[in-house]
Amino acid sequence: MRFMMIVKASENSEKGVLPSNELISSMNKYNQELAKAGVLLDLDGLAPSSQGARVVFKGDKRSVVDGPFAETKELIAGFWVIQAKSLDEAIEWAKRAPNPHPDGAETHLEIRRVFELEDFGDIPAVKEARELGEQLTKK
Repeated sequence: MRFMMIVKASENSEKGVLPSNELISSMNKYNQELAKAGVLLDLDGLAPSSQGARVVFKGDKRSVVDGPFAETKELIAGFWVIQAKSLDEAIEWAKRAPNPHPDGAETHLEIRRVFELEDFGDIPAVKEARELGEQLTKK
């Protein structure tokens, strides 16, 4: 199963404060540990929401709201995608991560399982999605 470990934003990450050399070094060690164990699939950090936008859907209408967005605890600052046998294993990996915001603020790292196509059953749209995935893999 794939899991996304989501680093919630902090006031500093939303201000665009970049991580220290020590934190980047700690993250590199943790990422190498994930890679050595063969569970790391992807990772990245995200720029502050002030550099982003939201597309809001209401029925057939779409509108765009430019960042920044107010509630930092609801925003994402970065993520890892890992392969784990269970939620418990993903939690164990998450507990080993360096604190992404060591400035003393409470930090949340949310773990969510990533849906697989098999989760949606055997429907025609799944077959189409699988074919698209195969085309993307070939590129």
